[in-house]
Amino acid sequence: MAKSIIFDLDGTLTDSGPGIMRSVKYALDQMGIDFDDMTKLRSCVGPPLSQSFPHLGVPEDRVEEAIDHFRERYISIGVDENEPYEGIHEALEALKEAGFPLYVATSKPELMADHVLRRFKLTGYFTGICGATMSTERETKHDVLAYLLDTYQLEDPVMVGDTIYDVDGAAVFNIPCLGVKWGYGSGPDMLDHGAQALVSDMEELKAYFLDMGRKENSQTKDE
Repeated sequence: MAKSIIFDLDGTLTDSGPGIMRSVKYALDQMGIDFDDMTKLRSCVGPPLSQSFPHLGVPEDRVEEAIDHFRERYISIGVDENEPYEGIHEALEALKEAGFPLYVATSKPELMADHVLRRFKLTGYFTGICGATMSTERETKHDVLAYLLDTYQLEDPVMVGDTIYDVDGAAVFNIPCLGVKWGYGSGPDMLDHGAQALVSDMEELKAYFLDMGRKENSQTKDE
C-alpha cells in the first residue's frame, strides 16, 4: 500500500520533450555532428545527458562540451518549451487531498526543475522536490532518489515515471514503480524492467492510488 508518491518530472508531470530535443539538436549542430532524425532524439528525454550524447555520436572526451552547448540553448529557451500534461493539476490535487505526501525526483538539474514547477504552479503540491546537480555529482535517477530518501522520511513510497530509468532507479531501493504511457518511454519496456502496472491517463493515475487508499482504510476498519 502506497503512503507517499514520488513523481518523475519530464514526460510524467510536464511535456518537456520539444525543448530538450531542440536543445540536443542545437548542441550537435554546434559540434559539427549531422543529425537530422529528430524522432531518435526522444530517447534523450529522461536519462542524464552524459549517457545520451555518446549514443548520438559525441566522443566521450567531448561530452561535457556537448552538455555546455545544450545548456546554452536550454536555459535561455528550451526550459520554457514545455507544457504540463492535461489534467495533472486535478490529479495532484486529488492525491494531496486524499492524504498522500507527494515528491518529485528528477534527473533534470534541481534549479531548472524548480523553475518549471513554479512556472506551471505545481510547486505547492509537493512536500519535497529533488533534482540533479549541474555536475556529475548527482545526475542519475538512482542518485536523486538516494538524495531524496536521505533528505525526507518517506513511508511506503511508490515511484511514478515514464521510462525504464524511473523503474530501474526505484528498484535499487525496492520502491515499486507505476509507469505512465503518455511520456517518452515504452510501456512494454517498463513492464519488462519490473513496473508494477501502467496507466494510460490521469483518471487511471488517480484511480490507482485512490483505490489503494480506500482498500487500506477498509482493512484498518476491519481490524
